[in-house]
Amino acid sequence: MFVAIAVLVIVSLISMMVLNLSGKTVKATTIQYRQEQAILLAKSYTELAIMTVLNYDRNASNDCVETVQGVVNNLIPGGTVPSGVSSTNGGGYQVTAQIYYLGNNLPCSSTRILNTTPIVTDYADGNGTRNGDVAAVLIDVKVQYKDPDAADPANSPWITYRHQTLQKI
Repeated sequence: MFVAIAVLVIVSLISMMVLNLSGKTVKATTIQYRQEQAILLAKSYTELAIMTVLNYDRNASNDCVETVQGVVNNLIPGGTVPSGVSSTNGGGYQVTAQIYYLGNNLPCSSTRILNTTPIVTDYADGNGTRNGDVAAVLIDVKVQYKDPDAADPANSPWITYRHQTLQKI
């Protein structure tokens, strides 16, 4: 009788440790998945910002592209987590790419131009003339998301991943 009770106690203790370890493994895997998604989104939005800068017509009447924002999984940039979002569907991501310019004669706002002295370049525009307007851009991408396992996702703090790139244009 004592042996049977001792075996039951030992088996139940081992079962509790296995379940505890399984729960911790699932949580760690979820956190790692969300971090990897944020890293991939940051790289994707960096490339999107570079493509946007390259294809945008900057002239005296046009401003420079300064921000590229994204909504992933129906999360509104700058907004709160919708009421239907819970730990079961993960929440979503808020992505913002801020673009800063290094160059001459740019129609950008002063907060987006990083250089104060003229830059000597020999870049050619599409017509074969040398204008040297843009030498490079600095792209600062911020990806924010909520902890999907939080008790109250709407009031949990944002988790932020930042990625910065200097790209010659």
